[in-house]
Amino acid sequence: MKAGPRTPPSYRWRRAHAAPAAAALAIGASQLLGCASLPPGSDYPRQASVAYAHPADSTLARHFAAAAALHPDESGFRILNRGIDGFAIRIQLIDAAEHTLDLQYFIYHQDQSGRLITAAALRAADRGVRVRVLVDDGAVQAGDHRIRLLAAHPGVEVRIFNPFAYRGDSTFLRGLEFAFAHHRLDFRMHNKLLVVDNAGALIGGRNVGDEYFQANPGQQYADDDVFVAGPTVQQLSARFDAYWNSALAIPVQALGGGAPTPAQLAAYRDELAAVPAQAPDDRTSYRQQAATGQPLRGILAGDLPLVWASAQVVCDPPDKQRRQQHESHGPFDYDVVSAAVAGAQSELLMITPYFVPTPAESQVLKDLRQRQVRVGLLTNSLESTTEVSAQSGYQRHRRGMLEAGVEIHEVRAAPESARGSGQSLALSRFGNYGLHAKLYAIDRRRLFIGSMNVDQRSAWLNTEIGLVIDSPDLAAQAVARYDAMTQLDSAYEVLLRPRPDGEPQLVWRTRVADQLVETAREPARNAWRRLEDELLLLMPIDGEL
Repeated sequence: MKAGPRTPPSYRWRRAHAAPAAAALAIGASQLLGCASLPPGSDYPRQASVAYAHPADSTLARHFAAAAALHPDESGFRILNRGIDGFAIRIQLIDAAEHTLDLQYFIYHQDQSGRLITAAALRAADRGVRVRVLVDDGAVQAGDHRIRLLAAHPGVEVRIFNPFAYRGDSTFLRGLEFAFAHHRLDFRMHNKLLVVDNAGALIGGRNVGDEYFQANPGQQYADDDVFVAGPTVQQLSARFDAYWNSALAIPVQALGGGAPTPAQLAAYRDELAAVPAQAPDDRTSYRQQAATGQPLRGILAGDLPLVWASAQVVCDPPDKQRRQQHESHGPFDYDVVSAAVAGAQSELLMITPYFVPTPAESQVLKDLRQRQVRVGLLTNSLESTTEVSAQSGYQRHRRGMLEAGVEIHEVRAAPESARGSGQSLALSRFGNYGLHAKLYAIDRRRLFIGSMNVDQRSAWLNTEIGLVIDSPDLAAQAVARYDAMTQLDSAYEVLLRPRPDGEPQLVWRTRVADQLVETAREPARNAWRRLEDELLLLMPIDGEL
């Protein structure tokens, strides 16, 4: 699925809150008109640091020492589908940290779950754990910049990847700066990684935020994490160090507002202590679930056993943009996963929220079908997606994939079944349900799990990280998740049916109240979304997605 050379697309902005035009004066012309390849603060004095050098000395590593000895050159893995487990294990791993804690995220919201995780990180620093936090600056919401306040703690360092010069919450001002410096700001770090004591790690598709842990009553995402123990953790730590020490990772002290003060941190501690223990409109207490010790306690005790297997860490270099410009490719995530996909012999099942393939990628899937390889795709519907622009790009490829024999399923925004969804049925009955997982099962013996979507942004403009794991057991879990989420009470099956005139047309088949329903009208949340989609379909924006 190699894409080939192309002009990188523009960053897909996800929010459109207005602000007074006069506020643009807050950004100086020197910040807007400069064409430097490095972000502001790149000349700030920084001290390089690396992962904990003695992971075997940690309690976490000792829990897995005997199992690791029985599986030389392999690592232990456990996939976590449920949002509540994804939240709880982050708290539990942070609470278990003895020496070091490394956090790397594309999105780190300071909402309820984000503040609970932040509070846990501060507790770790209070007991002497060295904490490093690296976050991207491309998709922040109002209040997310408060993560910088942690840097007032002597045991915490916070760095921002490829930051904007403007440090406020105005989307208008951020958009204005992006318009003048889009070549630099278009490049984003999409990685998601948590490492404790260089002995245990969590990697997958989840950012930090209520919607990713299925705790937001308005929006819940199906997503995945995989817990990792063994030598693969050290490889992941090495990737974190490469990003942390890169020229694009800027200490918050070097950015607007200067170094945060102890007084500011103290005030933020009070705010963190006031976070309610109850998830809104849900009887499940996420804080109480974390306090039970599950799922980490079960993993450590062997009640939730790890699967030991060989794996390859696939990770873009932090200077991916520069390397591509000079045609000097490093170990790009995209290239490695593409090769694994193209090598499928019997079956390829893909779970991805966005599907906007290049012509070369489309051809690979068609070639697989010509070799009688089963190809299945689960992605978002126009009804469930939060990215209508990406959906319009996908729609341009949908008919060609169906004609080639690719099976296509689209997630429903209100599934009638919780099977495979990662959440409780009660949580599925309000708000909007969508897909955010990135999971590919290859020949039921290998799988990819990580941060990479099947779209051109992941291929060219985002850095990504993930794992290709050689394990029939884990691949079977991925297949089971695919099978559950493609059931007709959870998703639409998209088909080509002949019209009365003999021409094929798209239809969506699903099950409502135990009755099969088929419609030739694309499911959507409302008329405005249909109109937005139809307008975007008229625009040649495939390369922007």
